[in-house]
Amino acid sequence: MRSITSRIALIASVGMLAAACSGGGGGSTEETGAAPEASEPVASESAAPVRGDEELVIWTDALKLDAVQAVADAFAEENGISVGVQAIVNTRSDFITANQAGNGPDVVVGAHDWIGQMVQNGAVDPLQLSAADLGGYAENAIQAVTYDGQIYGLPYGVEALALYCNKQYAPDTYATLEDVIAAGQAAVDGGQVESALNVAQGDVGDAYHMQPVLTSMGGYLFGQNPDGTYNADDLGLATPGGLAAAQKIYDLGEAGSNVLRRSVNGDNSIALFAEGRAACLISGPWALNDIRAGIGEDAYTIQPVPGFAGQQPAQPFLGAQAFYVASNGQNKTFAQEFVTNGVNNAEAMTTMYELANLPPALTEVRQAIAADNPDFETFAQAADNGNPMPALPAMAEVWAPLGQAYSAIIGGADPATTMQQAQDTISAAIAGS
Repeated sequence: MRSITSRIALIASVGMLAAACSGGGGGSTEETGAAPEASEPVASESAAPVRGDEELVIWTDALKLDAVQAVADAFAEENGISVGVQAIVNTRSDFITANQAGNGPDVVVGAHDWIGQMVQNGAVDPLQLSAADLGGYAENAIQAVTYDGQIYGLPYGVEALALYCNKQYAPDTYATLEDVIAAGQAAVDGGQVESALNVAQGDVGDAYHMQPVLTSMGGYLFGQNPDGTYNADDLGLATPGGLAAAQKIYDLGEAGSNVLRRSVNGDNSIALFAEGRAACLISGPWALNDIRAGIGEDAYTIQPVPGFAGQQPAQPFLGAQAFYVASNGQNKTFAQEFVTNGVNNAEAMTTMYELANLPPALTEVRQAIAADNPDFETFAQAADNGNPMPALPAMAEVWAPLGQAYSAIIGGADPATTMQQAQDTISAAIAGS
């Protein structure tokens, strides 16, 4: 066996998020298409990345670098090849550009909602695996990486929003969001905390964090076809359920009970809870480290986000992180072998779980870690309850106008008119794209 020459090439100086997937918020939405908490490292001005000269080259972001490197090293040793893992700042956009130019990687690692844009640009190949081959993975994780009937990614981790509560102020688990708010409001009224429930919104809004509210009231972003795929022509914001959600947000906003406030955003929602200044918080697994370091490891509960009384279950977005094979990679045979076999096993998936710090998508690994990490099992359950974030290219037209609508409604704008305007704006943008 030849010696391993797996080289880590840091293409640019990578700024780490203060929170987000590793704990915090406020990153760009470009790479994920999602909310700040699901974002990658903050982009900086830098030259376009250049592929390394190893036999198999993998691009990821700095947050996942150690995990991917460990799995790649094992594959390199087993197969006697050189593997290079590079940390790229704007992973998705730089990958698409480099792949078109023929100097991109063989494998790229990233969020499942990139798939629509990557397929649209011809940047990734379907995997040489069927849904039956991946029966050991969470069903909705496989659904997330399936596009136009083909599987494009191998999922290793899942994430979804859940409900944190500070045991000192809201010690129970709750059947409805009304129960959550009542417990938190009692602590506010008693002068113990500043906020009953933190939901990151801010001045520009945050559609990702508001999704449980929208779905519980019967609204939706895109309707689903009989086969579970999303229909970009079916927007559900100005439907009766979407308008009911808008009214609920207004009632909870600054003109109503003041539970939802624009002063709570992606930069401070987790920090305020970790400092003991909020009774409850809707956030994801990326908040765990900050919360444990703040109020303490045994000071909080986690449960899936409940719905409103008498309404539908709350369904957050499911996010899946996955490995993809580049369409113009120099060594596509190695790439398919790495993804379909080198990563597709319990040992590699355990390594990804341990170093990338996400609930595992492989059921075998999830079951193995459940007893030792009940928090991650709860987040896996929250992901079970969620719908995959749409990977449609049309999602790029949703985030800004819908977030702005939510923020305006929280601030007192007419809910029905504002939601209708958001739907009209999104529809026009999709039609023109």
